[in-house]
Amino acid sequence: MALTVNNQLILLQDILDEQSTDVTGSVSEYQQIKRLVRKLTENNSITDEQLLKLLPEIYNYGNQGEIAKNSPEHITTNRHNIENWLSAIQQTTLE
Repeated sequence: MALTVNNQLILLQDILDEQSTDVTGSVSEYQQIKRLVRKLTENNSITDEQLLKLLPEIYNYGNQGEIAKNSPEHITTNRHNIENWLSAIQQTTLE
């Protein structure tokens, strides 16, 4: 069963929120972030301009997190970005 765009956004939001709250992330979570962003970008279903501009940042966050030696530090460094991404995703899922 394929996930809808809304399901993908909610999953992405859940992963980012959990990482921000727990200040930890696994390699598989970062890989999942990258896969979700890639899918969202490929299917051209996102119409929100703000979120479209943020998706490459979120992908880069996943890419950097996947190779980070210190996941908590990576998350802490990106905490402000994560909050912005979560806000943008939440606004898109409410539309």
